[in-house]
Formats: sequence, structure tokens, C-alpha cells
Amino acid sequence: MMNLLDPHSLLSQLGPWAVLLVMFAETGLLIGFFLPGDSLLFTAGLLTTTDIHLNLPLTLVFAPLGAVLGAQAGYLIGRRFGPAIVQRPRLERAAERAREHLESYGVGRAVVLARFIPGVRTVMNPLAGALRIDAKAFTRWQVAGGVVWTVGLVLAGHLLGSQIPGVDKYLLPIIAVIVIVSLVPVGIEFLRQRSRPAA
Repeated sequence: MMNLLDPHSLLSQLGPWAVLLVMFAETGLLIGFFLPGDSLLFTAGLLTTTDIHLNLPLTLVFAPLGAVLGAQAGYLIGRRFGPAIVQRPRLERAAERAREHLESYGVGRAVVLARFIPGVRTVMNPLAGALRIDAKAFTRWQVAGGVVWTVGLVLAGHLLGSQIPGVDKYLLPIIAVIVIVSLVPVGIEFLRQRSRPAA
């Protein structure tokens, strides 16, 4: 039975296709905010060196392809349906953080940085479309961010797996560390928000 929240389960069942599908859903469809983006990419890199042996070149193509196509689909959904698309109870906080990133950093930096923050990367793309951000500028930056994010994490996992014999024995603790590290930006942002009233 495939578990959508377990990177190992997804990758062992679907191979590199899991990377493409999850990247597309997490970055393009608002229902994908719960999917394991960071941990899936890193785990995929690790599994290119184990008995499951995902194909590394194919994974390095599918990962950015899914992320880029997903972000573009999210942008088009936002343009079509407007701001209401991101004003859902579970997404309100992520949408507010995405708006703050756009205001603080400008389109380029905000779109690239959003790739590295769970939740924000799901909402940023439709929000950019809803706000009618220039399509060429959005596409340029989301492609750059998508490639750096996906290829970087896959290669990091591959390099670690290449250095540690039998790395698949340590897969669960490694995934746990990746999940915790991916939540660090969320925690920093939460603390920053809490400190605002005091300031």
C-alpha cells in the first residue's frame, strides 16, 4: 500500500515518476501543500545509490520538470480564479507569508526563496498569478528557483549516499532530519511574527 506522506514508499512504488508527480502537485495544486517535497527530493538522491537504485539522470530531469510545470500551472490557476483561490482556512497563513515575501524581497527573490519554504512554495505560484505579476518575470524566476531547489537536494542526497555504505539502513533518521531542517524557516518566520507586537 502506497503512503503519500512517506517518500520511501512513493519512490519504491513509482520511481522517478513519484518525483515528477509530487513536485507538480506540491508546487502547482493547492491540495499538494501536505506532500513531502524536500524529504522526497533528498530521499530520491539517496536512493540513486541503494538497491532500489533510482536512475539519477532521469531523476535530475523529472524533479525540475515537475517543479517548473507545477509552478506555471499554479500561476495560471491564480490568474484564472483570482485571490479567492488562496483564501482558504488552511492556506491563509501561508498566503500571508507569501505576500510578505513579495513585498519584502520583490518578485525575483521572493519566488526563488519560496521554493525552499514548505507551504509558501505551494501558495506563492497561484498568489503571483492572482496578483497579476508579470508572467515573463515570474517564469524566469520560478524556473531558476525550481532548478536550484530540486537539483540541489537530489544531488545532496546522492552525494551523501555515495559517501555512506549501506545508507538505506539510516533512511528513516535521515528523512526525519531533513523534515526538521525544512521546518526551520517556518519556525524562524513564526518567531519573527510573534515578536512583532512586542516591537
